[in-house]
Amino acid sequence: MLSTDPTPSLVELRSLSFGYGQRLILDGVSLSIPRGKVTALMGASGGGKTTVLRLIGGQYRAQAGACLFDGQNVALLDAAGLYAARRRMGMLFQFGALFTDSSVFDNVAFPLREHTDLPEALVRDIVLMKLGAVGLRGARELMPSQVSGGMARRVALARAIVLDPDLIMYDEPFAGLDPISLGTSAQLIRQLNDTLGITSVIVSHDLEETFRIADKVIILANGKIAAQGTPDEVRHSEDPLVHQFVHALADGPVRFHYPGATAEQDFGVGATPS
Repeated sequence: MLSTDPTPSLVELRSLSFGYGQRLILDGVSLSIPRGKVTALMGASGGGKTTVLRLIGGQYRAQAGACLFDGQNVALLDAAGLYAARRRMGMLFQFGALFTDSSVFDNVAFPLREHTDLPEALVRDIVLMKLGAVGLRGARELMPSQVSGGMARRVALARAIVLDPDLIMYDEPFAGLDPISLGTSAQLIRQLNDTLGITSVIVSHDLEETFRIADKVIILANGKIAAQGTPDEVRHSEDPLVHQFVHALADGPVRFHYPGATAEQDFGVGATPS
């Protein structure tokens, strides 16, 4: 008898390649995002982390290989199939991306009004429950300009979970936050993941908080996976690039100077710049 259990991975990249023009961002990358866990995508800027999120959401299509969401190749979905898949995904954009002319309540209600035919009374109850989950039920009538950066990020998180998605993707959720807001946001991500039984993917450069809440860390570099495993395994990786990244070293495989002509070539051997 065939098993009907879902695969242990909600998202998989299989030998996936993607680039812009002649510049290859991801080169034959294979990785998996386990169900019910918090997975962090990390690495130096320009390494393809946000690109992976866009491939999962179907904004980009792989030039080779496949990106699978719950066993379906995202690139092969028609418009209806892609929209159905996206309704199972929540997205927390960098800096929140709230609608500035809509209240906190209306920002969170937007996905419900856009994708369902629920009566307004039920929309109200769901929105208030989601705002309550992030500690902001009392801020429902405020405008985005009236809340702090940390509060705005929590409103965006409430919006991301309002359709009860299977997957939530976080693009730099800790950027620009003060220590208290940062700690609160990290704790919320972990608690919501465990309480709701969802799968989370975090793109972040904040090592301390990300390593504290992640079950799995994947380091992307030079179009490949430089390291992956538990936070402790990645922290003790012997790969020179991973070591430089984890310990915030100024010099290493990622150089301080952008590649170019030497000083001697620019100024002439032995010449003194005028």
